[in-house]
Amino acid sequence: MRERLSKVLAAHGVASRRGAEALIESGRVRVNGQIAVIGQKIDVESDAVEISGRPLRPRPEPITILLHKPRGVVTTLSDEKGRRTVRDVISEIDTRLVPVGRLDLNTEGLLLLTNDGALVHYITHPSHEIEKEYHVWVTGPVDTAKPILARPMTIEGHTVKSLRVALVERREDGGVLALVIHEGRHHQVRLMCEQAGLTVKRLVRVRLGFLTLQGVPYGKWRKLTPPEIKKLKQ
Repeated sequence: MRERLSKVLAAHGVASRRGAEALIESGRVRVNGQIAVIGQKIDVESDAVEISGRPLRPRPEPITILLHKPRGVVTTLSDEKGRRTVRDVISEIDTRLVPVGRLDLNTEGLLLLTNDGALVHYITHPSHEIEKEYHVWVTGPVDTAKPILARPMTIEGHTVKSLRVALVERREDGGVLALVIHEGRHHQVRLMCEQAGLTVKRLVRVRLGFLTLQGVPYGKWRKLTPPEIKKLKQ
């Protein structure tokens, strides 16, 4: 079966699709001895692929993990500022895994990492509308903010909305809110709360679809089972 070369490189753990395209553009990828081009399709069973003169390594066994991401960890595989990354947290795994979506530096909670490109595409594609639930520690007028958060609002030119908003815990200076959304725009929950007159003190993603943090301590991870992965793709 013929597939786009960038997709094949990503599936074999060489780089992300964007990174694979950059490798192709740089002229470092050859197919059957010829310099590859963007958009090229290959048959991995019959075509000889080389990256920087080395044969394409066999496709690794699919693996997906659920990480309880700590605060202060960057959701990237490397960081030019020398900050701790998710790769550092899962350093005992020797397979290259990429984050599925993103949690910002100071957001904690549920983050998937995988080498399954199809799973990444499925979860991150907006049309599949996979629910993401966050618990948000805020200060400010929570009772006034709840109906604002429940309505569609415009964030950086995009219309976003909460599917559900609930007060989990009331506190003297605010409380803890549970927000469920479909989208995953950068800083979305923080910006939504800010627009509703709240200040976010702590943000934790506690659920992605049917997956939760139950049984996964802070800073630890576990592998997803084949039935869980199958259910994610349904």
